[in-house]
Amino acid sequence: MLIIGIAGGTGSGKTTVVSQIIEELKNEEVAVISQDSYYQDTSHLSLEDRVKINFDHPKSIDFDLLVSHLKELKSGNSIEEPVYSFTEHNRTGETVTIQPKKVIIVEGILILTHADIRDMFDIKIYVHADSDERLIRRLKRDINDRGRDLDEVLWRYQTTLKPMHQQFIEPTKEFADIIIPTNRYNNVAVDIVQTIIKDRLA
Repeated sequence: MLIIGIAGGTGSGKTTVVSQIIEELKNEEVAVISQDSYYQDTSHLSLEDRVKINFDHPKSIDFDLLVSHLKELKSGNSIEEPVYSFTEHNRTGETVTIQPKKVIIVEGILILTHADIRDMFDIKIYVHADSDERLIRRLKRDINDRGRDLDEVLWRYQTTLKPMHQQFIEPTKEFADIIIPTNRYNNVAVDIVQTIIKDRLA
């Protein structure tokens, strides 16, 4: 089993890179795990209190559960990945069954901040985009897909997202084996990643 970690700031283009990698591996077995599924269970809090949580801080992620799930997959066992609601800011109580595959891709903004998780990755990738581009993508996604209003998105960006990116996410570049700039489609970088994966699988 090959475990690949794909990190980078919010709106950097991680999902696009994941899609590009998978597209070339159609005949291989690939499973994608999102860090977003592993936000802490906040059922004990009111919606009002959940909205105030700093979701860009490493403490917002249940890394213990993610580590245990990766270990289970590596041992050949299936896992039940939590389903997270961005509208309710909490897990839904439902799960999705993930079977062990030849390639496991774990993607998320904070996955390289945790030493135990980093040690499990065979390949570590950091996806980079400049801050203006990331803000624009975040605005579009949160307003169109997650039901947020403009003021809330901008407030989050100024109070938590930007400072957390500078404190926790940007420094994880140093752990990356490959850094992919995504201000435009990056054929060469994605081709290199695909080649490495195919070589490791062979």
